[in-house]
Amino acid sequence: MKIHDDHMYHGSALIQIAEHPEFTAINSLKIKGNVVHNSYKINDAIGVHLKYASTPTKAFKEYVFTFPQDELDELSQIAEVCEKLFLGLVCVKDREICCLSYFQLNGLIDARRSAKGGSETQYVVLVTALKSKSLRAYVNAPGVKKKIVGSALIVSRSSFPGGLFG
Repeated sequence: MKIHDDHMYHGSALIQIAEHPEFTAINSLKIKGNVVHNSYKINDAIGVHLKYASTPTKAFKEYVFTFPQDELDELSQIAEVCEKLFLGLVCVKDREICCLSYFQLNGLIDARRSAKGGSETQYVVLVTALKSKSLRAYVNAPGVKKKIVGSALIVSRSSFPGGLFG
């Protein structure tokens, strides 16, 4: 079987989860009997959805994570079957994983939706991993460069995988 990039980058996140002292099991995450791509059930009640971005943008050093509406719909379904749901945003070049709860993701999307004055077909979450600083996750204001909607989420570099179990 050919190894795809997502196998390698998701694998790095899954190994960190498996090495955590509270880890007991990992399984494919299924909704209505169908496996959900890039999502896993940890122990019995924790959902984790993994995405990766290889390199940050040159201009702003941001990792770009795009969430089309169908993926957001899928995350909503996962949230219904898991007690907790997290996103592991793998920032490949910096070798960091930004851990966001589903609640935090929805907060970013709601801020963007409010700033836009309506829904969009997809949402872009940006993550920075600057040296000697916590990770930052945010959304930009519609139609404006270098302007964050609301305030950036400050995410500890050590929140993954421990945040899944806390």
